Amino acid sequence: MDYDESKIDETTLALMFLTSFSDHGETRSWKGYDWEVMSRLHAAGLIHDPVGKAKSVALTEKGEKLSRDLFQKHFARSA
Repeated sequence: MDYDESKIDETTLALMFLTSFSDHGETRSWKGYDWEVMSRLHAAGLIHDPVGKAKSVALTEKGEKLSRDLFQKHFARSA
């Protein structure tokens, strides 16, 4: 199937907001997403390096804000 990777990345980042939590001053999210998507988000500077034993990944400041904004855009109820 041919699909738009940017839409997948955007939706994944939005869903990362749903599973995000604060840990020692940084915002983290569980990293149960496709590795290619995670690599693209890391290359875009939205998350820190997802490779490692940790089951979560830290979002950058830019990634945290965009994650929140995208979650609002895609999943919030209209006022």
